[in-house]
Amino acid sequence: MMLIRYFPSSRSYFIFLLTLTFIVLSNGAISSPPTVQYHLSAEQTHNKFSRNEKPVLTVKSGAVIEVFTEETTDKQLNLGSSVEDLATLKSDPIHPLTGPVFVEGAEPGDTLAVTLHEIELGDWGFAAIMPGFGLLADEFTVPYLRTFDFSKNKQEIQFTDKIKIPLNPFPGVMGVAPDTDERLSTIPPRANGGNMDDPHLVEGTTVYFPVFVNGALFSIGDTHAVQGAGEVTGTAIEAPMRVIYELNLIKGGRKLQEPEYETNDSYAVTAYATTLDEAAKKATRYMINYLVEEHGMDRYAAYMLCSLAGKLKIAEVVDMPHMLVTMHMSKKVLGIK
Repeated sequence: MMLIRYFPSSRSYFIFLLTLTFIVLSNGAISSPPTVQYHLSAEQTHNKFSRNEKPVLTVKSGAVIEVFTEETTDKQLNLGSSVEDLATLKSDPIHPLTGPVFVEGAEPGDTLAVTLHEIELGDWGFAAIMPGFGLLADEFTVPYLRTFDFSKNKQEIQFTDKIKIPLNPFPGVMGVAPDTDERLSTIPPRANGGNMDDPHLVEGTTVYFPVFVNGALFSIGDTHAVQGAGEVTGTAIEAPMRVIYELNLIKGGRKLQEPEYETNDSYAVTAYATTLDEAAKKATRYMINYLVEEHGMDRYAAYMLCSLAGKLKIAEVVDMPHMLVTMHMSKKVLGIK
């Protein structure tokens, strides 16, 4: 069971916790995910971030939504594609994001909690090396493509005769709208979330987004079947998926600068910057803020705890001009059961 400790002293948050987390039955079993109230198809998409993107759905806090996502090229590739098809890819359709969803009552300064209840992999995916893209773009100049059939096995891929990779599906992009009229590219991560490419954002995770515009305007997409930390070639195994998520609006809580999240085991902060050094510094500051404001620590003790028990992790290094670093703190260390 995931226990949220975002506002430990707030009675209203305790009520929110009960509605957000899984319900434990009297025999100790965990209930099934909540009933889906709304459905969005893989055609109800956009691929830019702006406060002017028109919502495809309006919901109240607590809504449970089933969405279907398309792979990152928006059907320009398929299971039968060859490496030659990479040369004809168009950039305009990249990152189809299902949404945005307008949350009634959401205002700048609020927090939107997004709980990922189910993530179901589609039937195929691809990974590619594309010239000019990736951490070692200067060294790998020849295109390379692998496609993967998941119709019979959604647990792992046979990468080589000897190497199997367990699948770990998650959305590469989740975000709310930034406060701008400009239609921003979805490629780099920002304070609104976006292309975080963090492989820890799996089923069961709750992500907290700072709200920048009325309605929040939440979107999700760029779903990945599996990805290493860093996504060094610029692609994971890109695949279409079905996702069930829940939206809960938090009023009057701690003000976030960038998304934060929690899993069963850890609380984590995210930080983007143009260098890994600066992103790591920001992540450390955000974790200190969390420890001070939510666990009553002084800043020196919090800084020391970050050094002794915090775990800095690279999420992605290829979505220029920004990179994303996270810091995780064990709930066991924090005394959260």
